[in-house]
Formats: sequence, structure tokens, C-alpha cells
Amino acid sequence: MLTALAPIVARRSPHHGAVAPRAIADRAVAALLKELDAWPKPGLVSRVDSGSHTDMDAAMMAASAASLRPFFAELAAAGQDGAAIDRLREIGLRAEAAMLLVTGGVNTHRGAIFGLGLLCAAAGSMTRDSGAIVPSRLGDVVRQRWGADILRGPVPLFSNGTTALRRYGAGGARAEAASGFRNLYQVGLPALREARALRPDDPDAAAVQACFALIAAVRDTNLLHRRGMEGSRAAAAMASAFLQQGGVATPDWHARAATIHAAFVALNLSPGGCADLLAMTLFVDDISLADTL
Repeated sequence: MLTALAPIVARRSPHHGAVAPRAIADRAVAALLKELDAWPKPGLVSRVDSGSHTDMDAAMMAASAASLRPFFAELAAAGQDGAAIDRLREIGLRAEAAMLLVTGGVNTHRGAIFGLGLLCAAAGSMTRDSGAIVPSRLGDVVRQRWGADILRGPVPLFSNGTTALRRYGAGGARAEAASGFRNLYQVGLPALREARALRPDDPDAAAVQACFALIAAVRDTNLLHRRGMEGSRAAAAMASAFLQQGGVATPDWHARAATIHAAFVALNLSPGGCADLLAMTLFVDDISLADTL
């Protein structure tokens, strides 16, 4: 697991006089790999298995994450330059093309490119004047600088998220970003930190707890696309039951989580939007844990 990166302050941009965009990008890629490492996450790809996915595995996910590093750096630099949403969107489209080239056309990280990319741009923006990143405010920067444009921007006609939006009224990634990543800060991050305090020596517990909390709270467009409202409700109910029975605080948490993971696979449920939010949560948390920013 990539958990011991050098403090961000150690690498400064000669062009901006602030935190180097490549250091922000390192944190973003590390967050994607930490999300991949955690198991059992219901229905999702991990180092152990491919969950509900037959078209991707851990090696593909890792290669995909690595391919995004230069684009996360570009997005951070664009944020430092005060870029508008059109520039961020152009970088994101090039990142998506690079991802699809590496994966042979499989969508491994489109949602993460969008959400993590915006957080990278927000981190860059925050360093432009003071050189400091305030993790608790990254979502506010996204909302204030680009939120309205995100909601006004072009909507893909045939994406899974757009289909779910039309059919079920789900807000999806665009609404989450425009809100300043409300679920990241109000659900994912508190669950992650509470579980880490409960099980500081277990590398999986905190991320798994945060994943379950997000599945219980978020109407995930990937779940809606795969199994409709019935599948979405079933996923939320299983995640809620896990949390109500103590989550990772109980001695048998790992076995209970693995049973729910198997149930998600049997039902072809994959909460990909929550996986993206988990990676974003890990990114914000990782920056918060840095020695100096």
C-alpha cells in the first residue's frame, strides 16, 4: 500500500512558488491505489477479487490509476493558474482518453477523473496565494469556483449516470461536486476517521467502514444502472445493517463484510460511484495527515 509519501511541502513548483502539482497528483494516485487495496468492499474490484466486474481486475485498475498521474498534475497546475471549467474539462477528456487506451476501452476511473480531478484543481487553487492546502475547504473551493458551471455544463447523452438521472432523479457526480462533495465530508470522512480510531492497526477497516457508510447514504447511479431502484435499496439496506450491527467495531466485522460482498456479487451490484467517493475521501484524509502542507 502507498501510505508513506513524502510531505507535500518538500516539493515546490518552480513556476508557481507553491505546492508542486506533481505532489498533489501523487496523493491522488495513492488514494486510488488505497481504495483498490481495501477489502472487502461490496461488489468492487480489489487485490483479492474483481467483485461484480468481469471486464476489469486489480492489475488493470492499478495501470489505469498510474496513467492518470500527469493529468492530475495538469489539473492541479490549472487550479494554480485560476483556470475556468472549460480548461479543466479539456484536461479531463484527455485523461479519459489515456485511461481508455491503457484499459482497452474499459471505464475504470471516469468518475474519479471527474471528482479527484476537481479536488486536485481545488488544491492547486488554494496554494496559489498562500502555498497552503486546507483539506477541510477543498470541497468549498470546488463549489464556489466551478459549481455553477458544473451544473450548467454539457450532459453526456448516453452515460450510465445520465440514464439514471433521467429515470430515477439521481443527482450523480455532477450534483455531488456542485455541492462541494457533501457526502465526502459529512459521511465518508467521519466514518473513515472513526473507524481508524477504533482499529488503528487494521489497514482495511477504516476504508471499508467509509465505503459501507457511503453505500448506505448515497444514491449511486452505478447501482441504479445495474439493478434499478430495487438493487439500490437492497445495497443501502445491507450496508446500513452492517453499520447498525457495529460495523468494524465488532470482532467478526471482516466475515460479515465478506458475506455482504458475496451478496453484492450474486446480485451484480457494484457501487462504483461510492468507490470514487471513497478514493476522494482518502485523498482529502491523506492531505490532512501530511506533516506540513
